Amino acid sequence: MSHDSGIDAPFVRTRAALHAVAEHVFAAARYQASGRLGLTVTPGGFATPAFGDDARTLAVEGTDLVVRVRTDGQAPGAAQTRAPLRTLRAAATLVGLTAPGGPAEVYPLSTPCDPDAELALDAAAARRIAAWYALGDTALHEWRAEIPGDDPSEITLWPEHADVALRAGDINYGASLGDEAVAEPYLYVGPPSPPPPTPDGFWNASFGAYLTWDRVHSVADALAFFRRGRQRVRGG
Repeated sequence: MSHDSGIDAPFVRTRAALHAVAEHVFAAARYQASGRLGLTVTPGGFATPAFGDDARTLAVEGTDLVVRVRTDGQAPGAAQTRAPLRTLRAAATLVGLTAPGGPAEVYPLSTPCDPDAELALDAAAARRIAAWYALGDTALHEWRAEIPGDDPSEITLWPEHADVALRAGDINYGASLGDEAVAEPYLYVGPPSPPPPTPDGFWNASFGAYLTWDRVHSVADALAFFRRGRQRVRGG
């Protein structure tokens, strides 16, 4: 898998729109029902784990919103509703919320909530985002299996930062879509006490180390980056 080094305007707009959906619709609905926030990477995008009495899941697949529920006598997810993502209000209505709005009582929200603004989604950009999430999620699953002695956490897509991540020992590993610190999507290693910048440039951020997606062509590349970070923190 390869990526252009830059990101264009459709990508930036699509990233912002999907992040807003994650916060103001998905996290809002899951938190209201269960008191939990975490999402998960799924084919074509991301989703909530099943929640509520009807084992409801909410998913972004490309530029569509998909709601799956369990109905009487059926398996979870047997009943499905699909609609293009248009506005946060329409998405909230489809998933059963009275209005969109992220759980501001839990953390400072990262995206604005403009219920009736059109969600500026580009299908090609959504595919790039889904592919990056998929690579990061696969790498994290393999990394988790590689370091059982570090007692790795479950892998979660956090709506606050729209990154998929785990914590193992005292180190955070993840894949981000990009943010104010690093504009492009990137992998990161976040040690408990980030070291100062090093001559070889590995520790290159206030939070530790990052590697932008133009330098990550495969799951193997991601794993190699995670290993380098862990070895440097552990001193071996």
